Amino acid sequence: MTLVKVYVTYKKSILDPQGEAVKKAVHGMGFNDINGIRMGKYFEITVDGNSPHVKEDIETICDSLLANPNMETYRYEFVEPEAI
Repeated sequence: MTLVKVYVTYKKSILDPQGEAVKKAVHGMGFNDINGIRMGKYFEITVDGNSPHVKEDIETICDSLLANPNMETYRYEFVEPEAI
């Protein structure tokens, strides 16, 4: 088994109101050196590491379900079984 970590965030050109609200709260805590905070979603998907189509499958799942390609971007990484 292999773990795939998927990170979904708004594209840079899209306003991130939750990220802005968190940034404002962080500034209210006195951390005024923080210039920006972007919010996102995180998914963990466990797959059979021997599947020859796993990258294509992950990208199809991301494009079709996990991310809105018009507003969001995603990246993913594979975590080796020893690191799980």
